[in-house]
Amino acid sequence: MKESILEKYGENLTANKYIVNPAVARDKELKELVMVLLTPEKSACLVGKPGIGKTAIVEGLAYRMQLGDMPNALKGYTVYKISTPSLVGSSDGENKIMQLVNELKTKEKVIVFIDEIHMLMGASKDGPMDMANMFKEGLSRGTVKLIGATTVDEYERYILRDKAFVRRFERIDVSEPTQEMCVQILMRTVPKIEAQTGVKLNYTDFIKEKIMKFIVNMTSEYKRVYEISSRYPDIALTVLRQAFSAALFDNSNEVKFRHIYEAVKSTKAVYPDVIKKELVVFKEEFKEELENENVVVE
Repeated sequence: MKESILEKYGENLTANKYIVNPAVARDKELKELVMVLLTPEKSACLVGKPGIGKTAIVEGLAYRMQLGDMPNALKGYTVYKISTPSLVGSSDGENKIMQLVNELKTKEKVIVFIDEIHMLMGASKDGPMDMANMFKEGLSRGTVKLIGATTVDEYERYILRDKAFVRRFERIDVSEPTQEMCVQILMRTVPKIEAQTGVKLNYTDFIKEKIMKFIVNMTSEYKRVYEISSRYPDIALTVLRQAFSAALFDNSNEVKFRHIYEAVKSTKAVYPDVIKKELVVFKEEFKEELENENVVVE
């Protein structure tokens, strides 16, 4: 019996347990994605900078499918995320891709999400493969849908050269969230991080929002270390997760202001001179909370 590429290299996103909606503040992009998936012989390609939540949009699609919040034409579909590096990185990567294509021909009501889809374009030893023609049969029957994701640079470098691919894939531009959207994303992601770590952020929503606004402001565009190339919400979520990690390191079941201070102080995402200035702002902005918790900071 042949191995299932979907099972071996894929993750069934519709079978995952979601504590919160992964696609916070992404209703516009989700609607665009659903509209493309409803269009015969069309698939979608999410294009945007690293760390802005392209994968979260697809997880949001799977989450809505779990809730049954989908047009009837898409109900009953299964969403698989394929690990592109492990597929292409195997010794017979090209053969594995062909196996995946053949397996998809036998499937009904499957949506395949291929992150870093540009990696498949150059996976052939003889040069770029014609991705569109490889998936043509499944796509034309309308029973298999693909969602690709890539960065703007990779899209222009690899994908635009494949005219057949561009014809069959509708580009959906995913922009970096605004600061306001990013605060909302952080607020809504807290329950997920709490469930993952077993650590609670036990403050009022007012204080939580103040913390999130501070994190978002300290990771704004011109404060970021350029080489990291990370964007909202990823760069802000990293700082937030570091606060939870500091609490775990401290054997604390609650995130306190000393842990948030530690996360701000030790982040590698923004420039050192920015951190110094932000720590002064932090001490001033949360003076009352720091005093209440008897936190002595440098």
